[in-house]
Amino acid sequence: MQAKAVAKTVRIAPRKVRLVVDLIRGKDVGEAIAILKNTPRSASPVVEKVLNSAVANAEHNYEMDTDNLVVSEAYVNEGVTLKRFRPRAQGRASQINKRTSHITVVVTEKKEG
Repeated sequence: MQAKAVAKTVRIAPRKVRLVVDLIRGKDVGEAIAILKNTPRSASPVVEKVLNSAVANAEHNYEMDTDNLVVSEAYVNEGVTLKRFRPRAQGRASQINKRTSHITVVVTEKKEG
């Protein structure tokens, strides 16, 4: 049994979020939360929120034991890109892409034995 949580259209570039998500993949939930609390990156509070949501979903919807949960999957997909323009020299303009992320965290129970 697995429980999942998704945060869509988060205003952080996927490349930056992937650095944080890679730290917690395959870890116990308690250890993953400790890592996220001590990681000085702007994406870590957002990833922590998604992880806590996945744990709450596991506990509430599937009656899983929160002490035995492991982050089995954690991945980041690219969301919509907001396109903005910045004035440049001699009347030109250059495009600025403000990228968004879809963050997914899946937790499962540890195998006993």
